[in-house]
Amino acid sequence: MSSNGNSSNKLVVPSAREAMNKFKMEAANEVGVTLKQGYNGDLTSKQAGSVGGQMVKKMIESYENGLK
Repeated sequence: MSSNGNSSNKLVVPSAREAMNKFKMEAANEVGVTLKQGYNGDLTSKQAGSVGGQMVKKMIESYENGLK
């Protein structure tokens, strides 16, 4: 992601961007990583990985709960 806020990651549903950002902020909060709005390129690899891993964990849990 570049510092001007443009991303090469495209959402399938562009209107979901706000919900995805909220989801990312919640996941970061759960693992103790402070994110700021916009560019977060100053995170360590460990911090970024923790946030991404928490997001995946929550998505899998949501999917599994939907199967019940």
